[in-house]
Parts: sequence; structure tokens; C-alpha cells
Amino acid sequence: MKSKMKTILTLLMALIVSVGVVSCGQGSKTEATKLEKLNWAEGNYKAITSMIEKYGKTSKDYDEKNKPYAVFDWDNTTIMNDVEEALLVYQIENLKFKMSPEEMSEVLKTNIPKEDFVSSENNLAGQPVNIDKITADIVKDYTVLYNTYEGLKGQKKLEDVQGLEEYTDFKAKLRYLYHAIGESFSSDVSYPWVTYLFKGMTSEEVAKLTEASNDYWLKQELAQETWKSSEKLPGEAGVVEVTFERGLRTVKEMQNLYATLKDNGIDVYICSASYIDVVKEFATNPKFGYNIDADKVFAMVLNKDKDGIIQAELNPEYFQTQGKGKTQTIEKFIAPKYNGAGPIMVGGDSNGDYEMLSDFKDTKISLIINRLKSGKIGELCQKAIDTTGKDDQRFFLQGRNNNTGEFIPTEKTILLNSKEEKLTK
Repeated sequence: MKSKMKTILTLLMALIVSVGVVSCGQGSKTEATKLEKLNWAEGNYKAITSMIEKYGKTSKDYDEKNKPYAVFDWDNTTIMNDVEEALLVYQIENLKFKMSPEEMSEVLKTNIPKEDFVSSENNLAGQPVNIDKITADIVKDYTVLYNTYEGLKGQKKLEDVQGLEEYTDFKAKLRYLYHAIGESFSSDVSYPWVTYLFKGMTSEEVAKLTEASNDYWLKQELAQETWKSSEKLPGEAGVVEVTFERGLRTVKEMQNLYATLKDNGIDVYICSASYIDVVKEFATNPKFGYNIDADKVFAMVLNKDKDGIIQAELNPEYFQTQGKGKTQTIEKFIAPKYNGAGPIMVGGDSNGDYEMLSDFKDTKISLIINRLKSGKIGELCQKAIDTTGKDDQRFFLQGRNNNTGEFIPTEKTILLNSKEEKLTK
């Protein structure tokens, strides 16, 4: 009798343990994080939540060995404003360069056509400007600063150098040049050019510089600023002026989205047209709140010498991560890890993201941060508007307030220095 009771008890314990194991297994499969509503537009929130439920680890069809994945742009998608442009201004204001004047001259002219810039980039006297004229002025200014500032080859502190006419002229003309190149030539010329200014640095130095720049800009107001070159030093280019947007913001909805996707077994990648070391610092440093894996960040890559010093030339083993190059990067470096499948979700904001947003048949959601842009991205924005609420909707617009850098719960956007919500330009 005792033996029989012992057998029954043993079976009962085994059954309890078995049920417990199944229960635990089910618990882990159903306890994935839910996306927070925050300021998502209602339709976007529902679509993303539904996609996660359908394809994430709680789905009965989920395969741990063949996960779904998502790919997002960085500048003006993952964050508010452009980290590379913010860093450029930080570099200029703080004279964070590791080049001699001769090297600066060579870098500024790298792959830039000799023809005049477009007429909208004429100097304040209405005269055309080209790369040779503006480079001559910038290098002349830089030579003085190079031999004066203690952070380069001189002995004076930065605050003393900032009082020089050459400093004022250098600042405005270099930032103007970046804008003029972007306005005058194709993105395959302008996008790589700004990365060349890291020549002479190591990846570690670029990361440290990025962290310092981010720390500074995240505390500054979002605003427009205009720089005018020195009237006392007109040089060959004449007096020029440039207006740009200052400040950076992290976006809590995107931070939460990435964390939620990962918690639900959907891998998250970044594909950005900014420089790789710049994006990696922002994306992977825990203090900035995105927590992306370093091996899942793809961006512009430059060659380095044998000592790890960055050179002003693209690494030919990688694509330019803008336009079609983003799709090619996904196809070559990411999709093969997932049996050739495309991303289940893609996020972007500009013409440089058009192909990535539209090329993959596997993509269920193409999220577009609405910046009221025209061109190819404008076409996708219109598709999002035309298909809103339909069962086959693939493109989704998300609005934001550019005065605060925050999402707003609508597809409409409020431009900087405005209060009006607008759906299209």
C-alpha cells in the first residue's frame, strides 16, 4: 500500500512540475513588453502594436532561428535633427580638427566639382562662389588659427582665439561651404564630404568628440542661427552667410519602440548616412537611451591607415549609406543573416531613405517622420495619406513638433517657429 501511494505521489509531483514548466514557458512567451502609447499617432500605434503581436516572439509562428528584423534611419528619424551637422558646428566652434592647413585645403576640395555653386549660394554681393575661392579663404583663416590656438599648434586659449576676425570668417565660410555643396551637387558628393573632416583622427577620438557634442547640443534650445563671414576679410569668395538649425533631441517614442521590438524578438538595425563612429556613439552609449548593438549600426565608412588614422576617402568595401546604397547595405550585410528576407519594418524621413522604405516586399510598415518634404519622399508621404486606415496600408506618417523635438499624436507636423499643424507642404 505504501509503495502504491509513493508511486501515486511521484506521478502527481511529476505532473505538477510538468504543468509548471509549461506554464513558465507560456509565461515567457506572453510577457513581452507592450509598446507605450506616448505620442504616437493613433493609426501608427495600432499598426505597430499589431505587427509586433503578429510577428514577435508571442506569435505561434515565431522562429527564434529566423527572427524578423527592422531597420531605421538615424538623423531626423531616430533623433530630432542631424547628429553629423550638429557635430560639424561643434567641431567648427571648438576648432576640433587634426589637420595641417595643407591637409585642410586638400580635404575641402576632395571630389568637389570646380564649377560655380548654384545661384542661391552666391555671396551677399550677388557674385558666384566656387570651391577654389571659398577654400582659399577658409585655409587662409585656418592657418592663422592653426598657429594661434593651443589646441592646434599655437599657445592661446580658445576664448582668446574666438575674438579674431579669422575665427568669425572661418566659422561662417566652412559652415556655408557644407550648405553650398549640399545645394549645388548630388548627395553622393555632399554626404561623404562632411565626413572627410575627421581626417587625422582615430575612431576613439571621433566617438569622444561625438559624446561631447551630444552632451552640449542636447541641452541647447532648438533654434535657427545665422552666421555671416567677416566683412573685414572678404577674401576671394566675398562675404557669405548661412542659416542652419541648432540643437539635438532624443525621441522617447523611438527609444521605447526599439526596446519593445528587441524585447519581442525583433532585431533592430540602424542604417544612416552619417559617419559610422558618430552614429555608433549615439546609438550604443547607454546615457543616450537607445541601446543599439554596435554590430547592428551601418553608416558611412572611411578608410584608415595602418595605425587606425582616418583618411579622407570612402572605404570601397561598403556602400554609401544613402539612397540606393541603403538598400544595397541591407541586402549585402543584413538580409543574409535572415535567409535573405527583407526588414519587417523600416523607418526614415528623407529622399535618402526612399529606396530603403519602398524596396522590400517583406516590409509591413514603412514609418515616415513627416518633415513636410517634397520629392520622392513626398510621394511616399502622399501614399500614406491616401491609404490611411485601409487594410493594405504600408506607409505611415508620424508628426512631430519641431519646436520641442517631440512627437505629437497625429500625422501632422509643426515646423520650427510655427504653431500650425500641417499634413503636407
